[in-house]
Amino acid sequence: MIELYTAGTPNGHKASVTLEELRIPYEVFPINLGANDQKKPDFLAMNPNGRIPVIKDTDNDDFIVFESGAIMIYLAELTGQLLPTDQKGRSNVMQWLMFQMGGIGPMMGQANVFFRYFPEKIQPAIDRYQNECRRLFEVLDMGLKGKEWLADDYSIADIANWCWVRTYRWSGVSREGLSNLDRWLEQMKQRLACQKGIQVPEPPPQKELDGDAVKKFIKGARNMLQT
Repeated sequence: MIELYTAGTPNGHKASVTLEELRIPYEVFPINLGANDQKKPDFLAMNPNGRIPVIKDTDNDDFIVFESGAIMIYLAELTGQLLPTDQKGRSNVMQWLMFQMGGIGPMMGQANVFFRYFPEKIQPAIDRYQNECRRLFEVLDMGLKGKEWLADDYSIADIANWCWVRTYRWSGVSREGLSNLDRWLEQMKQRLACQKGIQVPEPPPQKELDGDAVKKFIKGARNMLQT
């Protein structure tokens, strides 16, 4: 059994979608980021960095894994799925996984900070991160040209990038004219495991980008920026 300590963020969804795709039994332990649950001693004992997600493998001496990419690799290797074992195939997947972890995730995260969370609107910072996100979207579009998936076969690389790119509206980034990316996003959206994984630990408040639930989320996010 896998214990999943998570919240409804792109990085959290990377773990839950992977678990759903692999059909691994898991129990969810929601972490309230707005209340700083991730900074409490019990959580820091699992992940000193104080970030979600974290998994505990109760079938493997309660082995703990933190960092979303490391979790995905661990689960894929545990089951022998979503990550090739041959050198070239594995490298192709790892390249696109690292692309997400080093580029898509951090840049969209910073776009969120300056576009959504900061009370002051610092336009040069907003432009810088939104433009970089758009550039990275164009890289993905090029990488998907003539291919169904990023690394030939469906893999954790697709899951990792999708969990972030699907939130492009929240980051204020355009995907106009990126037909390969559009096709891939729709293809990912149709997967049952993707649909179920993004409901963990709870469904998003609403599709609209306003309303009380969203305002409450933004307030919590601003609090997290100070910790």
